[in-house]
Amino acid sequence: MRGLAGHDRRWASDTIPTGTHSTNDFVEVTLDLHPDDTVVLRSVEPADRNSSGSSTPSMARSHSSRIRQFSQELKAEARRISHDIMAELKKFSRSHGHTPAASGFDSALAARALRRQRAELDRSRSGAHKALRGLKFISGRTNGVDGWNEVQTSFDKLAIDGFLSRLDFALCIGMKDSKEFALELFDALSRRRRLNAEKISKDELYEFWSQITDQSFDSRLQIFFDMVDKDADGRITEVEVKEIIMLSASANKLSRLKEQAEEYSALIMEELDPERLGYIELWQLETLLLQRDTYLNYSQALSHTSQALSQNLAALHRGGSILKLGSKVHYFLEENWKRLWVLMLWVGAMAGLFLWKFIQYRNRYAFQVMGYCLTTAKGAAETLKLNMALILLPVCRNTITWLRSTRLSRVMPFDDNINFHKTIAGAIVVGVILHAGNHLTCDFTRLESSSNRMYEPLKESFGDSKPNYGTLVQGPEGITGILMVLCMVVAFTLATRWFRRSLVKFPKPFDRLTGFNAFWYSHHLFVLVYVLLIIHGQLLYLIHHWYLKTTWMYLSVPIILYAGERTLRAFRSGYYSVRILKVAIYPGNVLTLHMSKPPGFHYKSGQYMFVQCPAVSPFEWHPFSITSAPGDDYLSIHIRQLGDWTRELKLVFSEACEPPMHGRSGLLRADETTKKSLPKLLIDGPYGAPSQDYKKYDVLLLVGLGIGATPFISILKDLLNNIVKMEAHLDVAPDYYYPSDGTMPSKTKKALKTTNAYFYWVTREQGSFDWFKGVMNEVAELDQGGLIEMHNYLTSVYEEGDARSALITMVQALSHAKNGVDVVSGTRVRTHFARPNWYKVFSRTATRHPYARIGVFYCGAPVLAQELSALCYEFNQKGGAKFEFHKEHF
Repeated sequence: MRGLAGHDRRWASDTIPTGTHSTNDFVEVTLDLHPDDTVVLRSVEPADRNSSGSSTPSMARSHSSRIRQFSQELKAEARRISHDIMAELKKFSRSHGHTPAASGFDSALAARALRRQRAELDRSRSGAHKALRGLKFISGRTNGVDGWNEVQTSFDKLAIDGFLSRLDFALCIGMKDSKEFALELFDALSRRRRLNAEKISKDELYEFWSQITDQSFDSRLQIFFDMVDKDADGRITEVEVKEIIMLSASANKLSRLKEQAEEYSALIMEELDPERLGYIELWQLETLLLQRDTYLNYSQALSHTSQALSQNLAALHRGGSILKLGSKVHYFLEENWKRLWVLMLWVGAMAGLFLWKFIQYRNRYAFQVMGYCLTTAKGAAETLKLNMALILLPVCRNTITWLRSTRLSRVMPFDDNINFHKTIAGAIVVGVILHAGNHLTCDFTRLESSSNRMYEPLKESFGDSKPNYGTLVQGPEGITGILMVLCMVVAFTLATRWFRRSLVKFPKPFDRLTGFNAFWYSHHLFVLVYVLLIIHGQLLYLIHHWYLKTTWMYLSVPIILYAGERTLRAFRSGYYSVRILKVAIYPGNVLTLHMSKPPGFHYKSGQYMFVQCPAVSPFEWHPFSITSAPGDDYLSIHIRQLGDWTRELKLVFSEACEPPMHGRSGLLRADETTKKSLPKLLIDGPYGAPSQDYKKYDVLLLVGLGIGATPFISILKDLLNNIVKMEAHLDVAPDYYYPSDGTMPSKTKKALKTTNAYFYWVTREQGSFDWFKGVMNEVAELDQGGLIEMHNYLTSVYEEGDARSALITMVQALSHAKNGVDVVSGTRVRTHFARPNWYKVFSRTATRHPYARIGVFYCGAPVLAQELSALCYEFNQKGGAKFEFHKEHF
């Protein structure tokens, strides 16, 4: 009886009626008897009737329904007999004396039994079922109708002599990225079947697969419990909790969480074992899962539900293919009218110049000798003059930054300056092909093969003797033209994304042909190109008067403007001397530089500046978003190592840094007190960017991927500074108050149009949160009105509901509820797992602000930009909120 009071496991067999069948199917039942008035059913499985091992998949399917029915009946019977067993235990306790310690133990058991009754009541409520949908072991891609077929195919490839090794289990079931977790899952399933083998057959694999893909939450919960309960005694101790936390942290690439596993296991025990019995049971683990949604309650504006519904209904009324097409065209024109009129003007100018020259040479005698090859080449040449002039204007950044602040920004798409620069470059490529191609393959050959009689009127242009093909190519006109083409080919090729981003890999030493350095230096070949172009334009064969040689007329103003800008940058970089105040190197190869703000350096949040480090390169300037706010007394930038220049910059500053002081973030740190001298830094700017216009929107939706969050950090800090000022003003004038819906007071709106901001930061590495930890904590602390809402997403962690992240979610919920700190990011901002559901994000924003003008600002990979732009279009069709999309370009 003593063993019974502690914990006893018994094995029993029972017979299940099989309907019309005359034979009996036997099952093996495992019961756990606990001293707290409970008898727990561990498992019900077919009993082995022979020595052949486990049953076949077909036999398992025939037994499953009968076993499940018997399981439910047995559970009910277990609850009925548990009271009788507990009564016997109490009689036994009274007959052997009652000590104070035993009394305390009984009180703890009674308290736990009461909590269990309440937990069972909570689970019976309808809201509990929603919370119990998670805890999946297999993702949706491998789980389903064809799931077992895929696993079976993998088994056939991996099996040796008909058996699958334990080490290949993860790969076989599609968990190759979580091998350690899969091994623990294998061991837990083996313990349930009392197997102690390093390999399993296909039939046994099917049994395992059936259990981990079972749609029953109870079944999945039991498997997860068994993974933690390694000694299979029906109880989980703190040591076992620590082990599963470390396992989950390893599967989700959370190294810091792994280091703090002991602290978080104690937190779970404190929450689930208030009676201090030293262990937790299955129902307590279930209770924690049920409470998770309470801890992580992201409220939604229910008061706007009817408004959102009316918007959706209004969208449904816009039926019909013609109306839908008209709506799409209207939206396209509304969103792109600035781009369209500029492109139409540009294309019209090119077409006009081409036709003008084409007709002009069509009416000249040279046309009779060289034909349409000549007219086409000369028409293309005129468009080349225009485009070689225009291509400089989009990169006159100071001019464009100034024009952004003028009324011209209402009609000009200054955000697309780099895109326009690339578009003109494409037109130049077409123009060069038409111009040079017609000359080299058509004009020169026709001139060479012409008769002396036809050549006679052309002697004034080409000389008394008719030139041959070699003479034409080797002449000054031909040499300058060929050199220009060669320089353009090199510059255009190295400027493509494949070379600029080092996507093309070459062996050494040819690897230097890729990367930003190759792009930067090759682009300066255009200085030579413009010199050759002016010379080429002065040595034309068929034009003799200087005022008809118009190349210099096209180029003079853009070249002077561009040269002036470069001169201004050179002088300003010397004037804007900065002093490095602090350096920190964070995980993810991110270098943070804090520097003094030069006098007269005024900027807006969202703008960027160019940085040069003479110790790395005396010529290269690289753009970086400013992460400090305009009101700060310093400048800061965050630089991630993505290429050769940033790698060298990090190396230079690393040599001047020292290990961080205790309790401070950053792998390496340096400031003005550092004994080593810090490298010199030059800056130039600021320059305009799309996000600098955030103040004209009622609501902001800021989306950053990885280091793409940098332009929005300055915006958040600027908004926070404005909020602090407004709250100070409200303290002076108490007549103003915050409405119950959380929006900004009317008096405040006049000074600050933006009333709400939603920041979504998606990153792959846990260490990335160190980059802006101080900013996020500051916003969370000072923004009492909840006007700035921040959401962190970590894609390395499996989505919420996956068994591999279940315990991480529990620890996260408990820690945030108790300490207000997120265990993943180390900030007061909760971290979500996997990627955001952007449709839900837009839907929630539109619901909360049904009639607002919402600015969507994005900085990151182009793929997501397309999705966000499409969602803006989709929700704008529904009416109500107006979404305007902007993407950062560098």
